[in-house]
Amino acid sequence: MSLKQKHALITGASRGIGRGIALKLADEGVKVGVHYYRNKSAAMDTLAEVRKRGSDGFLVQADVCRPGEITRMFTEVRTQFGELEIFVSNARPEAAEFFQPPMDITLKQWDAASDSQGKAFLVAVREASALMSAGGRIIAITYAQGSRTGSLLPWVGMGAAKAALESLVRYFAVALAKRAITVNTISPGWTENSVLNSLPEQVQDLIRNWHKRGWTPMNSGGHWQRGSTLLLGASQLDNRTGHLRGRRRVTHDARGATGNTVRLGARALSHVCCASGDATSGRSMRAISMAISSDCS
Repeated sequence: MSLKQKHALITGASRGIGRGIALKLADEGVKVGVHYYRNKSAAMDTLAEVRKRGSDGFLVQADVCRPGEITRMFTEVRTQFGELEIFVSNARPEAAEFFQPPMDITLKQWDAASDSQGKAFLVAVREASALMSAGGRIIAITYAQGSRTGSLLPWVGMGAAKAALESLVRYFAVALAKRAITVNTISPGWTENSVLNSLPEQVQDLIRNWHKRGWTPMNSGGHWQRGSTLLLGASQLDNRTGHLRGRRRVTHDARGATGNTVRLGARALSHVCCASGDATSGRSMRAISMAISSDCS
């Protein structure tokens, strides 16, 4: 079913994965709310690209670490769109605001990570779901590997924040299932030209080398133009998500799977889907088809 004239809000849409998602949705005729925090120029570029694709949207500025600004952001969505079918929670702070090991991270840095994820998602989903009817889609972007092993010590603040976010996704999946609104998580792994490039260069090289050594099936990371633009754009998706090793699917009364984390870029991808090209290639669409389905009508 066509997504034409549907409405989406993407946080952190000025660049990287957020921009890629916004542009792919625009290709499908979705009107896009482009959220940004500081980089208005980049957000304006995203909106211009949305309009070049024959769609439309608007800019909205907000600090997602501040609940009052999240509420204001959704007030603007209501004014501009009147309703919402798709919400993607993608924004997070620059690495310099939280990237410290557990024995050194300050409470201010800890709060910057935590407030931007679990707290922001809690407030945003309440606001977004109030604008949604049956078939609504809520997607959180995470980095699942960073919250599992504890080996990248300076990631502790964001790792803990992302773990809380993933847990909250499952609770909202249950809470919103009877309204036929699905809530899921996507973990795209390393993606070039994104906020991940604000990490120290040695950390970027470390993660790139993980991919080259086989962490992903095709030994490479993704790029938002090649990979993340595919996350949400297909108009003919089924209602299933990819399976993960050791993770039970949480599916309730909503039409479509909900409460799942799909890890793109992890080794599990090799049996989640038949990947070709980079880690988040077109064939991996089957693995993230929970994001928007033909039931988004």
